[in-house]
Amino acid sequence: MTVECIIEDDRWQAAGIETLATRATDATLAHLGLKPGDWDIALLACDDTRIAALNEGFRDKAQATNVLSWPSEERGSEAEGTPPEPPSGDPELGDVAIAFDTCAREAAEAGLSLEGHATHLIVHGTLHLLGYDHIRDGDGDLMESTEIAILADLGIGNPYGGHTVSRMTCDGKD
Repeated sequence: MTVECIIEDDRWQAAGIETLATRATDATLAHLGLKPGDWDIALLACDDTRIAALNEGFRDKAQATNVLSWPSEERGSEAEGTPPEPPSGDPELGDVAIAFDTCAREAAEAGLSLEGHATHLIVHGTLHLLGYDHIRDGDGDLMESTEIAILADLGIGNPYGGHTVSRMTCDGKD
């Protein structure tokens, strides 16, 4: 298994979140040379109210966000701008939560499809589980270019044409 979806908001069911999540996580793992079936990720598909509560509980930020991630262990790279070491051992990579309301609003504001934007956010969250982040500029550049390449593999265009979702609104591992 690669991704287990827990759907709390039925709008995600209608958007095909299970298919989107499997496609996004499998593409991310494969792009990084990892066999998708060897790793486990849990994805919570929720609304803004739920993600705001999670954001406050885990990050002391009482506001909704698009995506949150909780790696099962620290996997970051010590050298700025270099990829983290691939995971080994325990197949559980961690958990990701994605909020429908924020995702849909961001997609509409940017002129993106909900499916494409949700796929981008799931790729982004999965990269956080694998130790990628955007705290330091070099790491952010690496994460962004990796996202663009994975999304291109999926037939999704560069999402950073005029806005930077990952560095402006993401509240992932960082």
